[in-house]
Amino acid sequence: MARQYEMLSFGVFLIIAAVLMVLFAAGGIKRFDEAVAIIVALYGVWTMILAGIRVRNPEKYGRGAYSTFTMGVVLAALGGAWIFFIETANVIVAVAIILVVIGILAVATAIPSFRQKLESQPERTQEQTS
Repeated sequence: MARQYEMLSFGVFLIIAAVLMVLFAAGGIKRFDEAVAIIVALYGVWTMILAGIRVRNPEKYGRGAYSTFTMGVVLAALGGAWIFFIETANVIVAVAIILVVIGILAVATAIPSFRQKLESQPERTQEQTS
């Protein structure tokens, strides 16, 4: 039987949303948009956890673990930047947080291609460089 990651993720999303709605209704969270931002951030954390699950159990034609992890990091950063913006109203810092995370992910994605290129080049001997 195929693993139903989509159903699992949907269930986790509903649990996160329900808990935060109860916190909002109870007054633990003051603003509704803050609850939505926390939902986005926590779902990003769940997506990163799901990437760990996918490393151990990859699907033949499914999304890869690295891609899933990247999506989770972006969601968590987006939610965190949104919460930061709600608290401080500083849009420049909120956008900077997102850009730094995307930049780190771009560098992390590019590094393996440089390693592969260096490993595939034959080593130069002392005589070749003279």
